[in-house]
Amino acid sequence: MRISRLVPALAATALAVLGLAPTAMAQTSAQAEAPPAASVDAPQPIIGGGNASNAPWAARLFSNGRQTCSATIIAPTWILTAKHCVSGGGLSFRIGSLDQSSGGTTANGVSVTNHSASDLSLVKLDRSVPGTYARLGNPGSVSVGQTVQVYGWGATSQCSPEINCQSRLLKVANVVVTGGCRDAYQGQAICARRGDGITAGGDSGGPMMAGGAQVGVASTSDRQTTTAYTNVTAYRSWIQSVAGV
Repeated sequence: MRISRLVPALAATALAVLGLAPTAMAQTSAQAEAPPAASVDAPQPIIGGGNASNAPWAARLFSNGRQTCSATIIAPTWILTAKHCVSGGGLSFRIGSLDQSSGGTTANGVSVTNHSASDLSLVKLDRSVPGTYARLGNPGSVSVGQTVQVYGWGATSQCSPEINCQSRLLKVANVVVTGGCRDAYQGQAICARRGDGITAGGDSGGPMMAGGAQVGVASTSDRQTTTAYTNVTAYRSWIQSVAGV
């Protein structure tokens, strides 16, 4: 997975191009949903952070039965994830459960539409899945210096191979937006620095949430200080043209 092995995203580009607000929005770290503290005896999530308690739009991606990436359901038959997560084929999803091994609804992917110039992919499901879908942000939904939340079932420590230390339960961490950058395919992205945690292998394709709206999809991370999320707000017209939302 790209997020487990790529170096940090490239230097920042103009904020206006990426749809990042030049000044802080009303959402602050105090207003953002803060993850609950993890038990001292529990494995640490995402590499830091805590257990998620409310994420009905979360989807765990499996490729040929093997857990690989994170994702979100954005419409009854559409999953949003990272392009680098879908190349293995045999895609299936567990949707709406915090536990990747049980609960929720399972569905298979029947078609994949990749964005040509960014690390985004839309996967159509073989059935309509009822529930709560991720609300997508618009340009200006996130600003430099803002504390946002990232979610995933990825590695809980810097182990090798990272598949061996991925979490059974969905994790969440706070990160702080540092500016615009590029994703694994040179697409427009949002870069963030570590807050109380940082993304790692298996968190790829998972969401960055700001004020309750999804503004990014996990693309790359150095697993220590910096992570890059493809900027969902910059590709809203493409998402709407494919998935209708």
